[in-house]
Amino acid sequence: MGAAAVELRGFRIWKDYLDTSGQAAVVDALRPVLKAAPLFRPVTPRGQAMSVRMTSAGDLGWVTDRKGYRYEPQHPSGVDWPGIPEAVLAIWHGVTGLDRQPDSCLINYYGQDARMSLHQDKDEEDYSWPVVSVSLGDDGLFRIGNTTRGGKTESIWLNSGDVVVMGGEARLTYHGIDRIRFGSSRLLPKGGRINLTMRVAG
Repeated sequence: MGAAAVELRGFRIWKDYLDTSGQAAVVDALRPVLKAAPLFRPVTPRGQAMSVRMTSAGDLGWVTDRKGYRYEPQHPSGVDWPGIPEAVLAIWHGVTGLDRQPDSCLINYYGQDARMSLHQDKDEEDYSWPVVSVSLGDDGLFRIGNTTRGGKTESIWLNSGDVVVMGGEARLTYHGIDRIRFGSSRLLPKGGRINLTMRVAG
């Protein structure tokens, strides 16, 4: 676990929360999840393919397609989402201090040209619970906006092992990933970035 968290616009950011062995342990714990519920490339309600590939773990998984943004109890293939690995849940409890467990862990994979435009996480029923984000692999340029669209933004590079908590006033702040530094980490054999976001969805 790294040093105390720094704050940026209400986001609590733990740099180097996971050391090298901790990062590798989480990646190993994700392998059976990805085998049971493979990554897929979703489309937005407008039919536009997203540049990231994704899957989920937990009782619910976040999906998007022509029907809209929502949580579903099954992978698009029809199988139930795998459980959230204990190594991932330990991060949630470590940074939030909550007894309540997340019921969803979204797994996003960013390839060389992937990005995530500014957005709010607002498909959950209760915004009083935080969202916990874990970065693994290549560096990602994380941009933080405001609670409404537009206005000045700030950016910070998230490195492998960094953990971000979005709670309180920051819970509905716009945020996104502008780009990754492909090949900046050796954690993932083929490069790229994995981002885990744990949420209380229902």
